Amino acid sequence: MVAPQELAVQEKKELTSKEEKTVPARYYIPTTDIYETDEALTLVMELPGVEKDDVEVKLEGDVLQVEGRIDFTKYDGMEPVYAEYNVGNYARAFTLSDKVNQDGISADLRDGVLTLTLPKAKQAVPRRIAVS
Repeated sequence: MVAPQELAVQEKKELTSKEEKTVPARYYIPTTDIYETDEALTLVMELPGVEKDDVEVKLEGDVLQVEGRIDFTKYDGMEPVYAEYNVGNYARAFTLSDKVNQDGISADLRDGVLTLTLPKAKQAVPRRIAVS
């Protein structure tokens, strides 16, 4: 069982990459929780302010990449009185093991929370062996 945690404001972690970006915007690492069941891994990722059409989830080889882009026009003319985090895009990548069925990966975005379901490959799912 998970120990209770005290509620605290978490600082956004800025993505520092060796790659050059053609978009003059900051990228942040989205906060992510990963859960495992017998059938799948579930990734729950916070992407506040990102719309469904602005999320890109792609799989290249064994690397699952997630990018969420913010529509900065929503913030034109706004001068914050108080801000706890900067507005920016999100990016994160995960290297998958061969225990994930890559063809069955699904994604769902609701209220700024992206849920990725990574089903386990058939050989990775626990099974009961009958004793005779």
